[in-house]
Amino acid sequence: MIPAGWSVVTLDTVGSTNDEAMARAEAGAAEGTVIRALRQEAGRGRRGRGWDSPPGNVYSSTILRPPVPPAEAAQLSFVTALAVADMAAPLVGADRRVAIKWPNDVLVDEAKISGILLESAVGEGGLVSHVVIGVGINVASAPPATRYGATYLAALGATASTDAVFAAYIGALALRYGEWRASGFSATRVEWLRRAAWLDRDIEVSLGETSLRGRFADLDEQGALLLQTADGGVRRITAGDIFPPRA
Repeated sequence: MIPAGWSVVTLDTVGSTNDEAMARAEAGAAEGTVIRALRQEAGRGRRGRGWDSPPGNVYSSTILRPPVPPAEAAQLSFVTALAVADMAAPLVGADRRVAIKWPNDVLVDEAKISGILLESAVGEGGLVSHVVIGVGINVASAPPATRYGATYLAALGATASTDAVFAAYIGALALRYGEWRASGFSATRVEWLRRAAWLDRDIEVSLGETSLRGRFADLDEQGALLLQTADGGVRRITAGDIFPPRA
């Protein structure tokens, strides 16, 4: 069921749900407006990557208008990842591990089932005027595997329809967003850490041309990953991709 006060616009095909949602947000669309497409022709992921978007999966972008600075709005990445995990956990069963790879990739048994892309615009006073949260959820198929693998809900035994997956995700997002607005990031951080992939384990952090190794020690109060390095120091990571270390 779609949360009270939220609305969904469903399109057969769109270039990118994020582009459509950003245009509607700039035209004044209300908070809680969700653009859903059955297929994207130019889906986008983080860092300019393409997002394969065949029919049968969930593609949606949600417009939110929290009156906060951009750095605080970025915390919605963690809020959204928790919502996707909340949706997935009951569908795949208690014997499977649903985890979140920093900052927001949701994994089941260490294979990716979703991608999240946040985009925002800043209004008067330095606060965001709107945030668009794009989410792709692998329901009937998955794109080619990445270094840590990719999977989809049907392959994991989930029998829920695409419509049911979408509704469960939007319901979970509304709840998590409400909690974040009421309590700030501290409660979100605690819940995120409970699902953190590879917490307290050695990881590799890719920073583009370079990489680091160390122990994933913690998540700080702003959402940065704290990496304990071999020399005993702690590096604060605000952007990058993380992986289990190569053999």
